Amino acid sequence: MKTLTLTTKSKTEITDITNEIREAVITSGVKEGICVVFTPHTTTGVMLSENVDPRLQRDLLGSLARIAPDNVRYAHGGGNAAAHIKSARTGVSITIPVVGGRPLLGEWQGVLFAEFDGPREAREVMIKIIAG
Repeated sequence: MKTLTLTTKSKTEITDITNEIREAVITSGVKEGICVVFTPHTTTGVMLSENVDPRLQRDLLGSLARIAPDNVRYAHGGGNAAAHIKSARTGVSITIPVVGGRPLLGEWQGVLFAEFDGPREAREVMIKIIAG
């Protein structure tokens, strides 16, 4: 298992980690199987989305802000309920097929890490490649 450690600089942000996922799969030596990408934080997310136009990342964050706005009073006492809701909506893991020693991603697909309660140091993303 490989662990990426990320430092985020904003309250909410999206980081493209596609190249790191691709590198982990290639260096694993696994030719056929799956790649599991997981973040162990309850206020972050991992998703597959288009990664070509950075404006889409702003749109994703804007849409999630409308679903779970920060300026609403929530029952959760931690002050970050909106971040937990956004994480629950995006999910904390994805699975990608590995074919021919590479992650099988569509032409426009990328792997995105989302921060919803930043800025934070040492956010982790675990990458596990399983032969199959």
